[in-house]
Amino acid sequence: MLNFEFNKVSSDWDSWKQYLKQAVEFAGELGISKDKIYSLAEQAGELLAENVPPANPEQKAVKELWSVADNQEKKVLANLMTKLVMKQ
Repeated sequence: MLNFEFNKVSSDWDSWKQYLKQAVEFAGELGISKDKIYSLAEQAGELLAENVPPANPEQKAVKELWSVADNQEKKVLANLMTKLVMKQ
Protein backbone atom coordinates (compact mmCIF):
# COMPACT_ATOMS: atom_id res chain seq x y z
CA MET A 1 0.00 0.00 0.00
CA LEU A 2 1.24 3.49 -0.81
CA ASN A 3 2.13 5.55 2.23
CA PHE A 4 1.39 9.20 1.54
CA GLU A 5 3.20 11.60 3.82
CA PHE A 6 1.16 14.75 3.31
CA ASN A 7 3.33 16.82 5.63
CA LYS A 8 6.31 16.27 3.31
CA VAL A 9 4.50 17.44 0.19
CA SER A 10 5.05 21.02 -0.87
CA SER A 11 2.04 23.29 -0.80
CA ASP A 12 3.04 24.54 -4.26
CA TRP A 13 0.44 23.41 -6.84
CA ASP A 14 2.98 22.17 -9.39
CA SER A 15 4.84 20.19 -6.73
CA TRP A 16 1.54 18.72 -5.55
CA LYS A 17 0.67 17.60 -9.09
CA GLN A 18 4.15 16.08 -9.45
CA TYR A 19 3.63 14.15 -6.23
CA LEU A 20 0.30 12.83 -7.49
CA LYS A 21 1.88 11.93 -10.81
CA GLN A 22 4.54 9.88 -9.06
CA ALA A 23 1.85 8.02 -7.11
CA VAL A 24 -0.10 7.26 -10.30
CA GLU A 25 3.07 6.13 -12.11
CA PHE A 26 3.99 3.90 -9.17
CA ALA A 27 0.54 2.30 -9.25
CA GLY A 28 0.96 1.70 -12.98
CA GLU A 29 4.36 0.10 -12.42
CA LEU A 30 2.71 -2.26 -9.95
CA GLY A 31 0.39 -3.37 -12.74
CA ILE A 32 -2.71 -1.66 -11.38
CA SER A 33 -5.24 -1.02 -14.14
CA LYS A 34 -6.32 2.49 -15.12
CA ASP A 35 -9.84 1.77 -13.89
CA LYS A 36 -8.49 0.74 -10.48
CA ILE A 37 -6.20 3.81 -10.41
CA TYR A 38 -9.24 6.01 -11.09
CA SER A 39 -11.11 4.25 -8.27
CA LEU A 40 -8.16 4.74 -5.92
CA ALA A 41 -7.98 8.41 -6.95
CA GLU A 42 -11.62 8.80 -5.97
CA GLN A 43 -10.96 7.19 -2.58
CA ALA A 44 -7.92 9.44 -2.08
CA GLY A 45 -10.02 12.47 -3.02
CA GLU A 46 -12.54 11.58 -0.35
CA LEU A 47 -9.78 11.07 2.23
CA LEU A 48 -8.14 14.38 1.35
CA ALA A 49 -11.43 16.30 1.37
CA GLU A 50 -12.29 14.96 4.82
CA ASN A 51 -8.89 15.12 6.51
CA VAL A 52 -6.38 17.42 4.85
CA PRO A 53 -6.76 21.19 4.75
CA PRO A 54 -5.99 22.69 1.33
CA ALA A 55 -2.49 24.16 1.15
CA ASN A 56 -3.03 26.48 -1.80
CA PRO A 57 -5.86 28.15 -3.77
CA GLU A 58 -5.98 25.36 -6.37
CA GLN A 59 -6.41 22.66 -3.73
CA LYS A 60 -9.07 24.80 -2.07
CA ALA A 61 -10.97 25.04 -5.36
CA VAL A 62 -10.78 21.27 -5.87
CA LYS A 63 -11.97 20.69 -2.29
CA GLU A 64 -14.89 23.08 -2.76
CA LEU A 65 -15.88 21.35 -6.00
CA TRP A 66 -15.61 17.98 -4.26
CA SER A 67 -17.87 19.16 -1.43
CA VAL A 68 -20.75 19.96 -3.80
CA ALA A 69 -20.27 17.04 -6.19
CA ASP A 70 -22.47 13.97 -6.23
CA ASN A 71 -20.87 10.51 -6.51
CA GLN A 72 -20.72 10.56 -10.31
CA GLU A 73 -19.20 14.03 -10.35
CA LYS A 74 -16.59 12.94 -7.79
CA LYS A 75 -15.60 10.12 -10.14
CA VAL A 76 -15.22 12.67 -12.92
CA LEU A 77 -13.10 14.97 -10.73
CA ALA A 78 -10.87 12.08 -9.65
CA ASN A 79 -10.46 10.94 -13.26
CA LEU A 80 -9.69 14.47 -14.41
CA MET A 81 -7.07 14.99 -11.69
CA THR A 82 -5.46 11.68 -12.67
CA LYS A 83 -5.42 12.64 -16.34
CA LEU A 84 -4.11 16.12 -15.52
CA VAL A 85 -1.08 14.85 -13.64
CA MET A 86 -0.28 12.24 -16.27
CA LYS A 87 -0.07 14.91 -19.00
CA GLN A 88 2.92 16.54 -17.28
